[in-house]
Amino acid sequence: MQGPRPFLVHGQWKQSERTARVTNPFNGQVLAEVAQAGEADIEQAIASTADAAAAMAALASHARYNVLQQIAALLYRRRDEFAATITAEAGKPIADAKREVGRAVQTFTVAAEEARRIPGDAVPLDWTPNTDGYLGILRRFPIGPILGITPFNFPLNLVAHKVAPALAAGNPILIKPAPQTPLTALLLGEVALEAGLPPGGLNIVPCDNALAERLVVDPRFKMLSFTGSAAVGWMLKAKSGKKKVTLELGGNAGVIVEPDADLDLAAQRCATGGFGYAGQTCISVQRIFAHHTIADLFTTKLLMQVARLKAGDPTDDATVVGPLIDQTAAQRVESWIGEAVAQGARVLLGGKRMGSVVEATVLANVKPDMKVSCQEVFGPVVTVTPYRQLTEAIEALNQSDYGLQAGVFTQDINRIFHAFRRLEVGAVLANEIPTFRADHMPYGGVKDSGLGREGVPSAIEEMTEPKLLVLNLKEPGAPR
Repeated sequence: MQGPRPFLVHGQWKQSERTARVTNPFNGQVLAEVAQAGEADIEQAIASTADAAAAMAALASHARYNVLQQIAALLYRRRDEFAATITAEAGKPIADAKREVGRAVQTFTVAAEEARRIPGDAVPLDWTPNTDGYLGILRRFPIGPILGITPFNFPLNLVAHKVAPALAAGNPILIKPAPQTPLTALLLGEVALEAGLPPGGLNIVPCDNALAERLVVDPRFKMLSFTGSAAVGWMLKAKSGKKKVTLELGGNAGVIVEPDADLDLAAQRCATGGFGYAGQTCISVQRIFAHHTIADLFTTKLLMQVARLKAGDPTDDATVVGPLIDQTAAQRVESWIGEAVAQGARVLLGGKRMGSVVEATVLANVKPDMKVSCQEVFGPVVTVTPYRQLTEAIEALNQSDYGLQAGVFTQDINRIFHAFRRLEVGAVLANEIPTFRADHMPYGGVKDSGLGREGVPSAIEEMTEPKLLVLNLKEPGAPR
């Protein structure tokens, strides 16, 4: 193993006295020692980000477009290296890791296009007497230095969802990556430097939680963009002072399967959505509500799909259910399954743990107050519950502290719109699982699932401030 992996501040790679190990979740192998920023490093990184604000804001649209396109091109060129790094440090199956890199390329490509068309507006102001000839021009301007705190489960694309719109809008950004997965973010730093980003436009600083909190409270940052757990997110928001905050937090996504649904499609998609990357996404399918007339048939079809999913070594192209991020996470999921069974739930498939890998697990006879129902499992566990009326299923799905996305399988457009009106979530997906996300769509939730929206155009809106210019354009000689 080489020396400690340095971090990025103001276009320079820096070492420090403290390091932290990054290990492979599947086999426990130590992948790298990563330098951890200290107090002085944090101050330098904050100052660098603040000092870069003027240069970033001065970049013309075409210059931001070119940098973002170059980042996308370099990501694509190094796609195999990025995918291998994601698999090694996050335990993400290699097929999923390759898809994540492809999505990140798309995220930067979309951001490049959006950099050239950040919208403005002309606002007529002559609505009342004595305002003849007044016109408003509304433009959006960079908000300034941004702090991004990112999770382990998408160590490239969820970093990209903060970095790409920030750069597109003309903002510098400091990324504090997840301690389990800093290597991918640091690779992205290499790409950004090669693409010609001004010093301080992107700083990447692994550090401990105490110093991360110092970043959050610093008034030089004008915005905090956080993706992670609900408990940490709301705590950081409380400490963030006057800065703007967007939070992308947890979920326990639900799916409703109506009697007229395409059951083969629903079963296949729910198996994919519930068990891809071992369920470690905040929009992983966790709770399925199937109409009582088709519940048994749907469950059989679901079990047939899930039974085919290969678990184990994430470097195998065929693996779908890889390891959880560490042994502690796997033991927690195992204990939640055991607790549910002790309270009356029935294991239809799976339920066992082998090291950091938990089998794809399907549970029946669950109650709303079981942890596997009311909390976020963040593991390969799906519950199936029958219902009699659509209103009952909607009420059950809403019986959650979270509200990120939900899926409804039915051929009846009226039922789709009824669910759209009544479900307490940020997005409803018709004949699709809630695990679906396109990288340009508005993405975010309600309740404990967060605040604000991501997706490149939405994030650019969050990362800019509207400013109005009022023009007095009265004709010469007109009364004033």
